[in-house]
Amino acid sequence: MRNIKKGWFRGALNGFFIDSPLPGNLSYFWNFGSLLGATLALQIVTGVGLAMHYNPSISLAFSSVEHITRDVFGGSLLRYAHANGASVFFIIIFLHIGRNLYYGSFTKPRVQLWAIGVVILILLIVIAFLGYVCPWGQMSLWGAVVITNLLSVIPWVGTDLVEFIWGGFSVGNPTLNRFFALHFLAPFILSALVFGHLMALHSHGSNNPTGVFSGTDKGSFNPYYSVKDLVTLVLWLQLIVILACYMPNVLGHPDNYIQADPMVTPLSIVPEWYLCAQYAILRAIPNKTIGVIALLGSLLVLLVLPYINSARVRSGLFRKLSVYAFWFFVGNFLALIVLGSAPIEAPYVNLTRIAGVTYFLYYLMLTPLLGKVENLLARVKS
Repeated sequence: MRNIKKGWFRGALNGFFIDSPLPGNLSYFWNFGSLLGATLALQIVTGVGLAMHYNPSISLAFSSVEHITRDVFGGSLLRYAHANGASVFFIIIFLHIGRNLYYGSFTKPRVQLWAIGVVILILLIVIAFLGYVCPWGQMSLWGAVVITNLLSVIPWVGTDLVEFIWGGFSVGNPTLNRFFALHFLAPFILSALVFGHLMALHSHGSNNPTGVFSGTDKGSFNPYYSVKDLVTLVLWLQLIVILACYMPNVLGHPDNYIQADPMVTPLSIVPEWYLCAQYAILRAIPNKTIGVIALLGSLLVLLVLPYINSARVRSGLFRKLSVYAFWFFVGNFLALIVLGSAPIEAPYVNLTRIAGVTYFLYYLMLTPLLGKVENLLARVKS
């Protein structure tokens, strides 16, 4: 044991993964962090493998992806594990955020931990968008056109910034080269943020289902929670194998299997499913500038949440009103994902606006209001 703890690196590994003291009542909902780490490792490994055969040229990108799938040994497994790994990444991170909202893990003293997590989410969305452009299908091209044009709302420098990102006056070869380079580099920056996230976690310790700090009822990470992590890692691996080997295209858009053609605009331009909620908020607002502000606000509002939360009780186990509101919010968020891929016509546009307003009301009004009501009810009962 002394050899394990000797030296700063081995000591840090021991502190994180062996002797780290954790509350004794953590459930499997606290395994999402390890699953996200495993998914990040999968994406980096498969991404490096794909980069060895990918050609970031608008004339060869689409065919190089087909070459990887059909001709490279194990190429189809690499491609579909990477593509579906992105979907699994967002499924787990949505569950991870939902668990934090339910059990109040975003409140003091874990505000810094929560803030780093929100930055990780925003960077992950950027990485996913950049990767979606790389296959150079129809949705890749037109998705890049739509999203990069959003920067034109920036006063004075917006148009110049868009042309700088494009490397010209339209989305073309320089754009694809830059997007591929950034998509390859950004996961390593994300890994550094994940390390900072872990450091912030261990500085204050994990929350638990009751939300009540206990300095005595604790156990070491290994073997108690490492074994629990292995259980969910096996299930995670089964999900990746099922998606990559048996249902590789179930989560993808069929139009992205058509080579990009700047002369043919798709009937409906939609991103991948995990970006549809923000996209729905964007396109529900007729004014482009306000739509972009709402898009950014839908993510940045998470940073404000710890400061406007007024509840004295942390966990949702003891806050029934907040639990009902939470599950209503979950349903509303799922509705936004569905509406983000729906046609821009009645009644979908009106439903999207209602769901978008509800999304912001939950964070900015319902969360602080219910906290005050529950505080008042707690005082009355006592």
